[in-house]
Amino acid sequence: MEIAPLIQSLKGKLIVSVQAYPGEPLRHPETMAQMAEAVEQGGAAAIRCQGLSDIAAIKGRVQIPVIGIWKEGSEGVYITPTLRHALACVYAGADIVALDATDRPRPDGLSVEGTVKELKGRTGTLVMADCMTIEDIRHAVACGCDIASTTLSHNKPAIQTTMGEGPDMALLKQAVQEFPGFPIICEGHVHTPADAKAARDAGAWSVVVGTGITHPTSLTEWFCAAMGLNR
Repeated sequence: MEIAPLIQSLKGKLIVSVQAYPGEPLRHPETMAQMAEAVEQGGAAAIRCQGLSDIAAIKGRVQIPVIGIWKEGSEGVYITPTLRHALACVYAGADIVALDATDRPRPDGLSVEGTVKELKGRTGTLVMADCMTIEDIRHAVACGCDIASTTLSHNKPAIQTTMGEGPDMALLKQAVQEFPGFPIICEGHVHTPADAKAARDAGAWSVVVGTGITHPTSLTEWFCAAMGLNR
């Protein structure tokens, strides 16, 4: 199995997701670029970011790789949902493009396999598969994705999972066991340094942290909730 040098450089490292939700005060490309620069100084090995403006702004401010996504909508397949979105992320400067790799219908009618084939054929870019289940991860590996991630595992119906608020360790461990040596990234609900360490100890190639580092609104809410305060 050949692993690209860029992905090799992320082994055992921390990736920080730098994103702000619509309507939030921090949702501005310059602000996101400053945030990316700050976490780079703190030791992040790569940045994951959303939207063409943020990708371009962040790429111009950091020396580390940029994983780009383009979210459109909030239901179904909304993380880099079409080939057009994926190509645009490449042209905006993304070193790796992440996309929804579930078996749900994609807006342009292409399959995950077809999207990956076209994207790699046209640009040669590295592809990160955002997965929900072990079946998604198996398919992502089979169709040529360079990375598989547990990003979407918390979107599974509650009846399918017994996990709490932390990362989906069960899925991570199963994927690492099935695909030894393949880059399996832990992403989703990694909220504390202890969560990140547990994921790395379980065999994650890299660990992605977003809200726990770059989302002050959520962090403030967590503190307020711990103090029994209501907004």
